[in-house]
Amino acid sequence: MTSKERSKLRSLAQNIEPIGQIGKNGVTENMLEGLSAALDKRELIKLTLLKNSDDDIIDVGNEIARDLGAEFVCATGRKIVLYRKSDKPGVIHIKYD
Repeated sequence: MTSKERSKLRSLAQNIEPIGQIGKNGVTENMLEGLSAALDKRELIKLTLLKNSDDDIIDVGNEIARDLGAEFVCATGRKIVLYRKSDKPGVIHIKYD
């Protein structure tokens, strides 16, 4: 992913609400399935790492991205932004220009 693409995704992520929360129990298999479905529909999602989690936000973001085959866009504060291009028909794809 180029820095221009990452910058575009970060700007788009400012206007979306987090769709999930990661707490002290970490990421479960059910959560990954739900996040994968959300990425298929939206391509860009935001998550919140709760304060009761002792995990490093960048490590968590990279781990989730790896498990989902997604791109870790950024971590700002306690928010994680992920992107994965959808193969689902009918999804409006994010354009970088």
